[in-house]
Amino acid sequence: MTVHEVARALPDIAVLRDRCRALAVLDAILSPQWESRYYSFDSRWAHGEEMASMRNGSGDEYSIVFLAAGAFIRGFDHESPMSPAFSEFGEVWPGVADSVPEVFADCMSEPAFSFEGGLAATVCLWRQRTDDRWHTGEIEFPAGPDPDGAHRLFAVLTDATPLAYRRFAEDYYEQRLDGAATADIHALRPLTNDVVRRLNPELSIADLAEDLAQIGYPVRPDERQP
Repeated sequence: MTVHEVARALPDIAVLRDRCRALAVLDAILSPQWESRYYSFDSRWAHGEEMASMRNGSGDEYSIVFLAAGAFIRGFDHESPMSPAFSEFGEVWPGVADSVPEVFADCMSEPAFSFEGGLAATVCLWRQRTDDRWHTGEIEFPAGPDPDGAHRLFAVLTDATPLAYRRFAEDYYEQRLDGAATADIHALRPLTNDVVRRLNPELSIADLAEDLAQIGYPVRPDERQP
């Protein structure tokens, strides 16, 4: 899988945003300490902007910025031969970001996404509100099964079912997950204390209040107290 396959597998912007929020809530429940989480979502990223992110703690990451113009995705696989770290001047691999529309210029120059003054990216995708699909650059990939790291970075996000996240989390957190509870959150159903405790018996919705507010995830009105 390369960025081209990811572009074909991703849902539209609204569905992607919901999926990102669900992943963030699942990680917030399984990992109360933010530093240990893979997936996050910040509905307060900037004025009129939200950001979903993934960080694996080993240098691989992605950022998805949702803004009025549409959505911009940056992925970075630090071991990919396409990493700016392997270019002479820290440059992004040819074609990855050359054709990103001007409406996403602020995302391209965002300091949080930078590597030695340039964009830290081996993958870029974008979609404006009026587009009917995700776009990528014209890229000549180096040899290898996952040259830009797109499969490793986005395999969970491109799966329309909760199974990919469940497999990931059971391996990473070394615990069995309640399948029905995982599916409820993946479907963005309003959160209940029962669902939370089936995934983490030590937590309640009250414990997650700040995370849920930051993520913008719905809570069933009668379940806001422990």
